Amino acid sequence: MMYELSQRFRFEAAHTLEREVETESSRRIHGHTYHAEVTLRGLPDPATGMLMDLGRFRQALDEVQQVLDHHLLNEVEGLDQPTLEGLCAFIAARLAGPLPRLASVRVWRASGDSCKLSL
Repeated sequence: MMYELSQRFRFEAAHTLEREVETESSRRIHGHTYHAEVTLRGLPDPATGMLMDLGRFRQALDEVQQVLDHHLLNEVEGLDQPTLEGLCAFIAARLAGPLPRLASVRVWRASGDSCKLSL
C-alpha cells in the first residue's frame, strides 16, 4: 500500500504578466490570494508509523511560504515566471531537498484557477 500525505498553505502576493489577452490589467501590478497543497507519497517508517513527521513537513512549507507571502513575485529570486505553472515549479524545487518523498504541488487562486505539478 502506498500512502499520500498532504499539507496546505496560503499566501498573498502581487505580480505583473505579459500576456496576449487581458494585456492591460495583467501588465499592472495586481495581487491574488494563493493556496498551495504539497503532497508526499511513500510508505510509513515502521518505527514511527509516519510517512513524515507533520511538524517537520509544516516547517518546510513555512519556509517557502515566507519567501512568497506579501512579495512581488516578479522579484522573487529563482521564480522564473510568476504564473501558476511557475509557482508550482518554484515550490517543488525549494522543497525537493527537505521533502524527498515529494509527489505533487498544486497552486490555485481564490478565483478558481489552478495548476498541479506531478513529480
